[in-house]
Amino acid sequence: MRFALFPARGVPKTRLALTGSLLALLHLPAAHGADLLQVYRDAQANDAQFASARAQLVASQEKLPQGRSGLLPQVSGTLNATRTNVDQTVPLVSDRFINNNNWSLQLIQPLFRWDRWETYKQGELAALAGEVTFSQAQLDLITRTSQAYFDVLAAQDNLYLAGAQKKAIGEQLAQAKRNFEVGTATITDANDAQARYDLATSTEIAAQSDLEIRRANLQQITGKPVDELLGLRTAATLPGPQPPDVNTWASQAENTNPQVGLARYNLDSAQREYNKARSGHLPSVDLVASYGFVNATGNAAQQVNVSSRYNSAQIGVQLSVPIYTGGQIQSRVRETAALADKAASDLEFARRTAAQSARQTYSGVSNGLAQVKALEAAEHSAQSAVESNQLGYEVGVRINIDVLNAEAQLFSTRRDLAKARYDTIMNGLRLKAATGALIEDDVVQINTLLTSTPGSMYKLPEKVKLGTASPAGTPPAKRPAMRKEAIAGAPAPRS
Repeated sequence: MRFALFPARGVPKTRLALTGSLLALLHLPAAHGADLLQVYRDAQANDAQFASARAQLVASQEKLPQGRSGLLPQVSGTLNATRTNVDQTVPLVSDRFINNNNWSLQLIQPLFRWDRWETYKQGELAALAGEVTFSQAQLDLITRTSQAYFDVLAAQDNLYLAGAQKKAIGEQLAQAKRNFEVGTATITDANDAQARYDLATSTEIAAQSDLEIRRANLQQITGKPVDELLGLRTAATLPGPQPPDVNTWASQAENTNPQVGLARYNLDSAQREYNKARSGHLPSVDLVASYGFVNATGNAAQQVNVSSRYNSAQIGVQLSVPIYTGGQIQSRVRETAALADKAASDLEFARRTAAQSARQTYSGVSNGLAQVKALEAAEHSAQSAVESNQLGYEVGVRINIDVLNAEAQLFSTRRDLAKARYDTIMNGLRLKAATGALIEDDVVQINTLLTSTPGSMYKLPEKVKLGTASPAGTPPAKRPAMRKEAIAGAPAPRS
């Protein structure tokens, strides 16, 4: 359950540093903020990093037609128009000139060019690698958005807990002052409560600043202002890894992790580059065909005009054989062989990294679930400790600092519990991302754990009655009878 941390639209916003604002927030109706699915879809539409990956995908798909073009016919055309003048003075004759206009078309169809075939196959690999890179960007978008979302939730929790703790300390401070004025407590109680209250005020200011930073980080992804976000239900059951076998997840990550797939394509492309370098020793065979028209007119000699117009066509096979290139081909072969070995090592490293990531995130989910259960039990114990210490303070076997410590422990436990829940969910998403299996349906599943209904997870236990001492100058009410079962074994009060 979650309280609304900020007023709804149309209600003036005030700094939560004032205890009165926190009290007002407790009575606000449930606010329907953005949920994780809505935030994720905003990120899909507006995240600049994801838009860059989408454009990169479109660009990488063009590698395939570019590689294929080297296997298709190449057609070129030329058009020439020239005039040649001959200025002859001895013997004195008329100037000679020739006008030459011609055009031609040439077609070259590769018949055997092994390097171009390898380039075509590299284009196929580049297009496939681009798709894998984009799938990695999709996984990153889900994890980045989810992490930013839960960072905001954690900051909201910290702010509300800081405010709630400050309110509780303020009430304890007021009670300690009243008890001191009527002579039922020492000034030490009031001083301890005042020190805790001042520290709580500082903590609240820091929490407010952290919330603003977290919201700005999420806004950078979604491109929209971030107001209130829906939080986890307190009774929500966090999903565990299925199947519950770390080796299965690690094995799957070695095969389906996007980084492994990208490294595999890089290895295939490096091997193609090696084959292309070796093809430098091979001959190339092309089919060459051309067709042209020539129109030549002019004055070849005195009183002699020339005119020549004709069409020409030819077709044939052209064979080129490399004989010596200064050692460039051999050097290129050695270079690409070394790069292929590097790509093989990169693939092995990617596999090991993916498996290790899967194992770590699996452990994070398993241990996180256990930690959540332990912190839930610790929260229940902390609530009981607050009740017992408050009762002990009322009957005189506990002092004010004991109550403050118990309240601080309760709020600290609740803060750790909320963070453990968020971390467990994020490790679950990263575990699926490590295997490349993370999809939008997983976001939908997490979204079902969210709610906008306010609860009481940040309140002190109802049985604890703070601030019930008599007003200053009024004799204190008769203390309740000692409950042996509540204070059995309690040490004597400290002065």
